[in-house]
Amino acid sequence: MKEMSLEELWQLYPIILKDHNPNYQSWYAEEKQRLLHILHDYDICRINHIGSTSVEGLIAKPTIDILLELPKYYAVNDIAQLLQNDDWILMQKDDKQRTLDLGKGYTPNGFAEKVYHLHVKPLGDWNELYFRDYLRQYPNVARQYEALKLGLKERFEHDRDAYTYAKSDFVMEQSQKAKLEFAGRYLPPEH
Repeated sequence: MKEMSLEELWQLYPIILKDHNPNYQSWYAEEKQRLLHILHDYDICRINHIGSTSVEGLIAKPTIDILLELPKYYAVNDIAQLLQNDDWILMQKDDKQRTLDLGKGYTPNGFAEKVYHLHVKPLGDWNELYFRDYLRQYPNVARQYEALKLGLKERFEHDRDAYTYAKSDFVMEQSQKAKLEFAGRYLPPEH
């Protein structure tokens, strides 16, 4: 794919929200098995389906978010290369935090049928897990989140960063409530 400006990318890949698709879970399971196969030589601590597609009944961008957790000092560059060899697009790499963000399903003509966003992080007590669990536990909060997303989609359809930023206060507030209610649920065991 040719080099594109952020504005061109946002036009090609706008914010799209769809009703929950019952296939999301099987698409996640399929990609999880693929990741386990590709990374079979590495110690995968946890792998989880996160984001709105992991919450049954919730309107979502039709993108399967996956959180892949590895040991604290995993080989960031080796993992990035293996995933890129499997058609994952490296979108962001943070050497200090030891995180990778990758995408799959972004074609020169727009989105493929199955689109994935892979978050690779060291094993941790991540907000994404708590937020998912909170939305599953409290359907009224999930409906509030859905209403927020629908309103933001109208304003930021072609500005993914602004859309994400505008949701951040709500996501952080609910994640903090979840961490209080589900305290320690995802704390890594002490080594």
